[in-house]
Amino acid sequence: MNIHTPSAYSRLDRGLHKLAFNSKVLQDILADIERSMYAKQWRDIAIERPVFITSLPRAGTTVVLQALNRLCRLATHTYRDMPFILTPLLWHRLSRVFRRTSKPAERAHGDGLAINEDSPEAFEEVLWKRHFPDHYHQTGIGCWQDSTANTRFEAALKTHLQKMVLLHSVGASTGTRYISKNNANIARIAYIRQLFPDAQFVVPLRHPVEQAVSLLRQHRNFVRQHAQEPFTRQYMADIGHYEFGELHRPIRFSGLAELVNDRKPDSLDYWLAYWIAAYREVSHHQGLCFINFEDLCEQPATGLVHLLDRLGLKAEKEPVEIVAQMFKAAAVRRDEFQADPVLVEQAMACYKGLHD
Repeated sequence: MNIHTPSAYSRLDRGLHKLAFNSKVLQDILADIERSMYAKQWRDIAIERPVFITSLPRAGTTVVLQALNRLCRLATHTYRDMPFILTPLLWHRLSRVFRRTSKPAERAHGDGLAINEDSPEAFEEVLWKRHFPDHYHQTGIGCWQDSTANTRFEAALKTHLQKMVLLHSVGASTGTRYISKNNANIARIAYIRQLFPDAQFVVPLRHPVEQAVSLLRQHRNFVRQHAQEPFTRQYMADIGHYEFGELHRPIRFSGLAELVNDRKPDSLDYWLAYWIAAYREVSHHQGLCFINFEDLCEQPATGLVHLLDRLGLKAEKEPVEIVAQMFKAAAVRRDEFQADPVLVEQAMACYKGLHD
């Protein structure tokens, strides 16, 4: 399966994807088979100090996940888990006959990040969509609260994390920790903490105007891609990636409507207003691990060592100095755009407050 961009999927790849995502009955049958084969092995696995990397897109969440995955023995989704995300153990076994590893190539974002079948990515959103359909509306996605309750989902999420740890712990000398990168988790911090009190949250921060510019550029990029290739649009909808393009559904942070004030996603001010609403929400949470994306790109080795120390992780797989080479300083583009000065002032105040 070609994972570099959905538009390059073969007819067989597309058929398999549609079969996996369009048939709840098939998913349930496969889940029953997986449970009968592996439940005894995952049942007693403890989920300890899971790591959740989250932020609005274009803050460096993907490269941070890739770096930690190269450095440490962690359990995370990779492109090999597609398209049977919810039954990773069974699919891992069934897919061995045609498994291959291709040369890394640039992903569909066109941002220089190279991926192949072993690259980690955010896929557990499929589980959230399945259990919280009432949160996903055409006009936006509702936030989760610490008072949110869904016992079936909570059991399913714990089991899913146990499966992932089991899948990635073969041959490990110590307990394997789960790590995820999911931008939508920025709307679920309080709820996830209720489920995993020892969870650690890594929140990359990027200069708000630079991030808003990058969000706007990616939105326009995926508007074009979705118009040219319907399967790309369907693929992103199936895995719950609603950040950009024709699929864009903003997370309904408190105060978002007033800040956006009828601005459209094709404007920089819309994304800057979205930034303010999102990170004002984040500022209400304590104990988050904030990392400055620009500083990390400037001194990646130092930043990675500090991040590993904060998370209680060790570099067991590759040297920090080698992995640090992944980080490249992004071009500064904020001077090329005109943004509402009132929004800029509000965003910078929030940005500085988060650093303090």
